Amino acid sequence: MLSEKTLEALNKQIALEGNASASYLAMASWCEREGLNGCATFFYDQSAEERMHMMKIIHYINEMDGHAIISAQDQPKGEYDSVQELFKAVYAQEKAVTSAIYKLLSISDEENDHSTTLFLQWYVAEQREEEAQIRTILDKIKLIGTGGQSLYFIDQEVDKINQQRGQEEAAAGEEGLI
Repeated sequence: MLSEKTLEALNKQIALEGNASASYLAMASWCEREGLNGCATFFYDQSAEERMHMMKIIHYINEMDGHAIISAQDQPKGEYDSVQELFKAVYAQEKAVTSAIYKLLSISDEENDHSTTLFLQWYVAEQREEEAQIRTILDKIKLIGTGGQSLYFIDQEVDKINQQRGQEEAAAGEEGLI
């Protein structure tokens, strides 16, 4: 059984993950409108992934005999001055989610809730991967610069990440990991 403190924090995380999903969806729409199809695909996939993160928490709460609360989503930002600004916003968003996961982990430790601590370990590893991926994209954006064809090359680099992710998911599926 979850303590009230843990349950409240997990329900806040549901809202945070839902807001992240909506934010990525808005980013995907902006990218698609700007002709950045590789970036749009990346963000559509990220939106689905954040929704999956939210669903995992909902199922966990219910499995632990709690009550998962689904709150209204905040209106996400839908306009950006540049793809550079957009990816900087993504990095800040991922850092905020990581911080929230760490706070949840601290609460579960305080509450001696070993089940929740174990459950959250997956999120710790996931956030490390997501932050590293966005830092890699930001590094590539910095290298490419803001010249005349930079958007094309940025979009191509992000599309390479999409293809790599697809190959990794296919390999995991063949190995029975997903």
